[in-house]
Amino acid sequence: MTQFTENRLLQVLRAPVVSEKSTFVAEKNEQIVFRVSTDATKAEIAAAIELLFKVKVEAVQVVNVKGKVKRSGRFTGRRASWKKAYISLVAGQEIDLSAAQ
Repeated sequence: MTQFTENRLLQVLRAPVVSEKSTFVAEKNEQIVFRVSTDATKAEIAAAIELLFKVKVEAVQVVNVKGKVKRSGRFTGRRASWKKAYISLVAGQEIDLSAAQ
């Protein structure tokens, strides 16, 4: 795996995604969902998770989420597009996001 600078890895992860779908995925597929920077690669995301949470990552799947078109009166605008990452950990490992605060 390519070595990344620690400074870059700290900027890759934005926030955990807490929603009904992410909770369902966590229970059923044992994956954690994170919002990541739009230019992050799978290798960078895996390295950042391993650095911050001291766990081994098995696989990373990424999804580009398109921003919604929203209206405010007669003006239309667009929310920013963002990237979401589904992280699968090696069996027997887990990340407790409630204790990370």
